[in-house]
Formats: sequence, structure tokens, C-alpha cells
Amino acid sequence: MSDSRHFTVSANGIRIHCAESGPQDGPLVILVHGFPESWYSWRYQLPALAAAGYRAVAIDVRGYGRTSAPVEVDAYRMLALVGDVVSLVGALGAERATLIGHDWGAPIVWNSALLRPDLFRGVAGLSVPYSPRGDVAPLDAFRMVAGAEHEFYVEYFQQPGRAEAEIEPDVRQWIYGFYYCASGEPKHQPNVALIPRGTQMKDMFIYPDTHPEWMTEQDLDFYASEFERTGLTGGLNRYRNVGRDFNDLAAYRDQPINIPALFIGGERDGPTIWGAASIERFPETLPKLSRSVIVPGSGHWIQQERWQETNDALLEFLAELH
Repeated sequence: MSDSRHFTVSANGIRIHCAESGPQDGPLVILVHGFPESWYSWRYQLPALAAAGYRAVAIDVRGYGRTSAPVEVDAYRMLALVGDVVSLVGALGAERATLIGHDWGAPIVWNSALLRPDLFRGVAGLSVPYSPRGDVAPLDAFRMVAGAEHEFYVEYFQQPGRAEAEIEPDVRQWIYGFYYCASGEPKHQPNVALIPRGTQMKDMFIYPDTHPEWMTEQDLDFYASEFERTGLTGGLNRYRNVGRDFNDLAAYRDQPINIPALFIGGERDGPTIWGAASIERFPETLPKLSRSVIVPGSGHWIQQERWQETNDALLEFLAELH
């Protein structure tokens, strides 16, 4: 990624770190990562988009990397993150952009397209399908799924400091276990999304004998160095706002996204599997959907695990827009 241009811009009252590849006069494509990731998660997409003539800008989401990390928990509510993306378009000197998001980045770009369709040519969500705000508060739904003996991981992350205390003693080992267990690599994936009460998430982690091709030791070193420097509180605070998001987006209950859209999920990806009902509703919720792609064998980290299939789908979608 030595050919990427790194810089920061002021947008929505914070500093946003950008990694940019491709011609500056090309159509703008903004890439938004999830938890616990980085602009670096798009290392396979940036050169491919640049080679196709797009101005590809991968950001560090607020709370990550060299982007500002406000201390207030409610500074990470969805409306604030949408504000970052919306403000970024103008800060980059553009009038419109196409959005691509993975994991938490997917709801960020879905909601950006929902609230400001005038700014975006199209939107692609990876892993997490679009699901409009419904009638059941997220934490209530998660508790019903988990039952009395388990905590769903989103609930597990709610209390400030709790997950941090688990992660901080060995950041590198924790994120490696989290990445590997959510990937498509293990023959028998441990269900780290359901944590038995009285235990820690890391108690269920397993590790490979050798690094997967998509997550080399050098890749892991990069992620570990980022989070050893910044901590993970910023990323975890996104989870701590799901209740606020439910209230903030009440006016958008059951609203579709009316711009061209693409969904890419992994065959072995938890959020894609759990989101089967949302995918079935795409004819209603994404009426301008180009297609929905389920990548065989892929786990959660689609754009890294199956970067070629991901790039092919993204480039085909972008070609339809321009």
C-alpha cells in the first residue's frame, strides 16, 4: 500500500484520516471499515479501484487510527457517523460519491444513503444486510436470541471498560483470535457471538497453526500496532449506541433505500446468516438492488478473505453507475 496517499481532513467537527489511491479526478468511492478494523482492511480493494480509474478513499472511522476519538460514548451514535461520511464528501472536494462499507461500516453507509440519497450514486454493503429500523429495540432482540445462559456479543460490549479489560493485556492475541474465529477458515467455527455468562469472549477463541494467506503476520502486526496505540474503546463505543440509534432513527421506520445498491455476504459469515430474513426483504428495502452476492466459503472478513470475488462484484457494480 506504499502507493496510497495519506492525509487528514476536517469534517463534521473532527479529524478524519484518509488513505487515497487512484486519479484525483476519478469518480469518488469512499470505503468504510468495521470492528475491529482500519483503512488497511481495504488493502486489496484500493489498488483495484485505482487501476479502474476510481478515486478510492478508505477512511479510519472515528475512534480508529489517526481519526479523532471523542471521549463521550454518545459521540459514536449512528447519526454522528453518518455526519462524518456526509461531511467527508465536501471535504474531499466532491459533489457526489459511491459508498462501500463492511461490518459496522455497512450500517454506516446504508444509513448515509438512506438519509442523504442526493449525495450518493450508489451504496454497497458487505457482511451486514440492510435492515430498516423496526419495532423491537436491538438489545431486547439480542437478549431473546441469547437466552438466560448467554450474552450476545453486542450486549457483552455494552458496559464501558468491560471488554477493554479483557483485550488490553494482549491486544495482538485478542484481535487475532477474534479475526480467525469469525473467518471462514476454521472447520468448526466457535460461536463467539454467544458468550456463556460468567466467562470472557476470549475463552472461546481458537488459533490456527499458521497464519491464513489473507491475514499474514505482517497484516496482524499492522492491526495490533494500531490498536495498541489507540485502544479499542472508540470501536466498542459504536456498540454502546444501538439504543440511541433505535430512538434517533424512529422517523425512518421501514423506509427503503432508493438508490442503486449491492450486497456481498459470506456463506459462513455470522451477520449474513443471521440476516437471512433481511436479505429476503431486499425487493422491498432495496428496490434498486443490482444483486446480492453470497461468496462460497467466506467468513466475516469478506474483502480480505475473498478479495478477488469482492473486487469483481464491486467493479461490476461501479461500472453500472458510471
